[in-house]
Amino acid sequence: MAVADPAGLVIAGADFDHVAVAAESETLLEPRYAQQLGGLPLAGGQPPGFLWAQLEFVNGMVVEMLEPRRVEENDFLRRFLDRNGAGPHHLTFKVPDLPRALEAVETAGYHPVAVDDSDPDWKEAFLHPSEVPGVVVQLAESHERHVHPRHDPSSRAASLTYVAHAVRSIEDGLKLFERLLGGARGPEGGGPGFRWVELRWSGPGRLRLLEPTGPGDVDTWLGDRAGRLHHLAFVLAEPASVPDAVADGLLWLVEPEANQGTRLVLVADASILASSTPAGW
Repeated sequence: MAVADPAGLVIAGADFDHVAVAAESETLLEPRYAQQLGGLPLAGGQPPGFLWAQLEFVNGMVVEMLEPRRVEENDFLRRFLDRNGAGPHHLTFKVPDLPRALEAVETAGYHPVAVDDSDPDWKEAFLHPSEVPGVVVQLAESHERHVHPRHDPSSRAASLTYVAHAVRSIEDGLKLFERLLGGARGPEGGGPGFRWVELRWSGPGRLRLLEPTGPGDVDTWLGDRAGRLHHLAFVLAEPASVPDAVADGLLWLVEPEANQGTRLVLVADASILASSTPAGW
């Protein structure tokens, strides 16, 4: 569905907070993100329909793990898994004032769904992947307070450097993530058959938009979709030590089928991820 260009409608103070991944059980996700990549517990809960647990990485970026629970009370996650299988579920952006943010969203031509302001500490709304494109986007006004974990410098835990989202058109992605949600342009580059633009917010969250420029992995991954989350990029001391990681030049890949539907790109040197060479996802 086409939306208007939200030029001039930027939501001041929006920040990319976390990426959520879903599986049949948290026990299928926790060994990878906690034990192998070193994410530490930040927060969690069990509202009707699902369990959520957040892990924070060295740089402060968060992965939220979701599993279905009490689905007779709320079956949205059950339906997602039945339709798509395990994998990335949503991107969350915190906003300082949800009603004002939704005014900008609607003026820009998007249609928020599941708006819920019943909890004064957590007000939320969602944008459908048919508009975003290709991934659920959660907007949340949060007044919750969590104690951030302290990472042991000797633990050699990972940093979640960015989330990569493949889009058929970077312009469509920039309408939402740059011109409405306020992401600032960072580095740009490319690889075989694709180009990328990175967006940055005030916190640690980084979003890299990948657009196919010809035949190749990104084009194949998208297929007939307008968008599809492509990978999570981590920097850690010993990428080769992560089970299922396969060397590919200067980086290591964990393919989606080996990681509950979510591809990982692992490197030991963050500068590799800023490269415009074929190794630079």
